[in-house]
Amino acid sequence: MALLQTILWFLVAIVILVTIHEFGHFYVARRCGVRVLRFSIGFGKVLFRWRDSQQTEYAVSAIPLGGYVKMLDEREGDVPEDQLGRAFNRQNVWKRIAIVAAGPLANFILAVLLFWALSIPGFRDAIPIVGEVEPGSVAAQAGLEHGQEILAVDGEPTPTWQALNQQLLRRLGESGTMDFVVRYPGSSLQYHSQADLDNWLRGVADPEPLAGLGLTLYRPVSRAIVGNLLPGSPAERAGFEPGDRVMQADGGAIDTWREWVDYVSARPGQEIVVEVEREGETVSLTVTPERAEDEAGQSIGRVGMGLRGEPWPDEMLREYRYSVPGAFVAGVERTWDTTGFVLLSIKKLVVGEISTKNLSGPITIAKVAGSSAESGIKAFVAFVALLSVFLAVFNLLPIPVLDGGHLMYYLIEVAKGSPVSEKVQVVGYQVGLVMVLGLMVLAIYNDIMRF
Repeated sequence: MALLQTILWFLVAIVILVTIHEFGHFYVARRCGVRVLRFSIGFGKVLFRWRDSQQTEYAVSAIPLGGYVKMLDEREGDVPEDQLGRAFNRQNVWKRIAIVAAGPLANFILAVLLFWALSIPGFRDAIPIVGEVEPGSVAAQAGLEHGQEILAVDGEPTPTWQALNQQLLRRLGESGTMDFVVRYPGSSLQYHSQADLDNWLRGVADPEPLAGLGLTLYRPVSRAIVGNLLPGSPAERAGFEPGDRVMQADGGAIDTWREWVDYVSARPGQEIVVEVEREGETVSLTVTPERAEDEAGQSIGRVGMGLRGEPWPDEMLREYRYSVPGAFVAGVERTWDTTGFVLLSIKKLVVGEISTKNLSGPITIAKVAGSSAESGIKAFVAFVALLSVFLAVFNLLPIPVLDGGHLMYYLIEVAKGSPVSEKVQVVGYQVGLVMVLGLMVLAIYNDIMRF
């Protein structure tokens, strides 16, 4: 069931993004007087189709992993004499540029609208307060201390966890100095410090910036209260229920969720006698953790239960409220920032500052789609917005077979006053196809290795 839900949400996201992208091409082509022959969502066998008054065929096909808009074009077949003025290839270069650019532009517009919708009700995020600092780490070199609030990194404000992580991600693979601005609790004084970076986390697969700094952010202590239970798990079979508070394990007190996780992890296959508090009464249960492996291949115990989240103190959260116009501005800014981050990441991949192991393909995207949907509609909408920006930027890369490759040819045509020769375009498309297929194979390989 979980796999089916993951696939379903992945397809929902892909269909939304592809439909918006292709509608951009379709709409501008129509406005420019070009005849659209087919608007297709998906590939392969056509499941159903219909036509409008202009004889454009709309089709939904069996493989919903893409789509296309087919326009009247002399390069793809004979065009009746009376229809030549409506052929794509007969349009002036500026119309062709507008039609090709409209697809990525539609994805940018979608991202702005989704981020706008997410900003209207406002949101809250945790303030980045230093928890633990690992001796000898980058954070220790910068003099960061427990309880300090990180106000800025490299001159960019970091008012929330999300902002801090995004700013740290921008420095992956780099050398030089990293500047911090911090303040102590209850003080308005700001302190500046620096740390030296030397190819920081260069070549690391799935880098974790905070761990790379040797830093953990402060979290309120969570009591060991049961949240969700995995069906058929040792915890469910033992009789645990959501809301149970773990009080003791084998006679020893358990005060926090971390203590409970560590206790279970250290006892794979060993019976544990647990006392829980349930609706004011003490209940005794016996559970045997199943054996599993951690990332280092070490044997650990798991019982299949999750933590019930507890509300954070208001003083540790930063709240943002917007008017409707203000939320729109916030949506534009977030789209702009995300676009810049994607372009920077591509640059770092090209120059080797980020490992190609971080490229993700459809399997990883599907997993993220499923997990975001499980977290709620807001998380899923945010995921679709981010993916829309990624799709727009990727399509604008100057690689033949992508929209950006077509735009590159058209801009050359503007500069030289005549179209790029068909021979050069064909060679370019062949090279571009090899590049795109190579990226897809690498991304899918990375997905399989992660899986």
